[in-house]
Amino acid sequence: MKIRLTALAAAAMLTSGASWADIKAAEKWIDQEFQPSTLSKQQQLEEMKWFIAAADKLKAKGVKEINVVSETIDTHVYESKTMAKAFEEITGIRVRHDLIQEGDVVEKLQTSMQSGKSIYDGWISDSDLIGTHYRYGAIEPLSDYMAGKGKEFTNPNLDLKDFIGTSFTTAPDGKLYQLPDQQFANLYWFRADWFERKDLKEKFKAKYGYELGVPVNWSAYEDIANFFTNDVKEIDGKKVYGHMDYGKKDPSLGWRFTDAWLSMAGTADKGIPNGMPVDEWGIRVADDKCTPVGASVARGGATNSPAAVYALTKYVDWMKKYAPPQAQGMTFSEAGPVPGQGEIAQQIFWYTAFTAPMTKAQAVINQDGTPKWRMAPGPHGPYWKQGMQNGYQDVGSWTFFKSTPDERKAAAWLYAQFVNAKTTSLKKSIVGVTFVRDSDIRHEYFTKNAAKYGGLIEFYRSPARVAWTPTGTNVPDYPKLAQLWWKNVATAVTGEKTPQQAMDQLADEMDQVMSRLQRAGMKNCAPKLNAKGDPNKYLSDTGAPWKKLANEKPKGETIAYDKLLQAWKEGRVQ
Repeated sequence: MKIRLTALAAAAMLTSGASWADIKAAEKWIDQEFQPSTLSKQQQLEEMKWFIAAADKLKAKGVKEINVVSETIDTHVYESKTMAKAFEEITGIRVRHDLIQEGDVVEKLQTSMQSGKSIYDGWISDSDLIGTHYRYGAIEPLSDYMAGKGKEFTNPNLDLKDFIGTSFTTAPDGKLYQLPDQQFANLYWFRADWFERKDLKEKFKAKYGYELGVPVNWSAYEDIANFFTNDVKEIDGKKVYGHMDYGKKDPSLGWRFTDAWLSMAGTADKGIPNGMPVDEWGIRVADDKCTPVGASVARGGATNSPAAVYALTKYVDWMKKYAPPQAQGMTFSEAGPVPGQGEIAQQIFWYTAFTAPMTKAQAVINQDGTPKWRMAPGPHGPYWKQGMQNGYQDVGSWTFFKSTPDERKAAAWLYAQFVNAKTTSLKKSIVGVTFVRDSDIRHEYFTKNAAKYGGLIEFYRSPARVAWTPTGTNVPDYPKLAQLWWKNVATAVTGEKTPQQAMDQLADEMDQVMSRLQRAGMKNCAPKLNAKGDPNKYLSDTGAPWKKLANEKPKGETIAYDKLLQAWKEGRVQ
């Protein structure tokens, strides 16, 4: 049913400054593109009326075009190609929404911070930089902006409480620095159809003494990886592998680790969203919960601790033993589609950003359109304990520099709100299969279509989602520290160094960078390193850095997927 404006509603819109062309454009986009929505069509039109009026104020000041940037994933492609066009037709402000690689986004953002002048009017940048933004003072705290200069350009229907990721974009000062735009987690992915085969279940139990199912710990994951690679070997005439990963010396190799691989092993302290005082990067902060004091065990950190070395060791061993040989030469983006080709039994570290293309990968889709695969919580390593972060969740978030001219910043802020407005956000969630609003996740559309998403909807409706979190505030300068990871991890992949040597080098380089930051004069919570001491002074069985375990491979443990799914539906983590 198309929108029918009453005479009173039309008159109200005209008196607000909206032209008939603006109104008709809003009607068209609501009818033809932005369905379904959590709002009624009339409510959608009223929300668009506010955007039209707010944009008119900026056009009167000469704002005709803005430039924004994001990484290239399905959600942002939709924003750039479709939503930017809708925004222009409805508000009259043109948006050039650039799509570039994530590493380039970080590099350009770092350049802007160093120069004091933003290249773009608005950025969709990972919330992983929250500790950086808080410390340097170059980024506009949105809490202040919405109450001050940006108040008249802040949608009264924004409803921040409906956003599921604002805890990740809030700094130690309690202020919101970034507005979440999309979220996806790294979960465990597996071929449910193979796991349910009676012959494979019997063979697995006969060999390992427990049921083939969703692995709860790394021991079970390793057993399953070995089973499919070396015992099953082929299914339907095709070689199969029990694991998938990537290992090319490339910046994306760093994400594989900074995106909480160490936390899955149990390297950090307990704490949600991040370990405290030691986080999943191994960085310790002082009692103020803000001042970094070291990454190396010799300074109280955990980057080269036994748990971290164990994590790197397993990464290298599993890739070489159980993944396709070409995996070692792949990047993040090259490896992502491989499970969809039908040869992979499971993947411990699978980004749900690949859900949209995976729902179209014919090799892993049933004739009725439902997936042959499922997703579940990633298993944890032997150092992991209840209360720790379970894994990583990417929260790409709108970020604005203080240095951006007021009118251009306000226009970019309008666009940021537009692509996450209740009028548009549900459709964006359907297209990109990433979420920011709780109301979208719980909409009847996803209830009716949950079976198509292999467990993702149940995950995001469950309390489990809060234990998958981005990089936190312990990291004082994400761009400078993140680049150290891939270069050092790569030396363990190639065999140039042992995992212990590689992590020792990484921890030492992180301390060196933080030492320089200590002298650089950050505005908030600059590092203040502990003096180097005997590592045994810090190694402990009560907190990170954790002592080396005598047995790093306890008995494998699995859980039936149906039981796990039911727990989520009942509001339990597991």
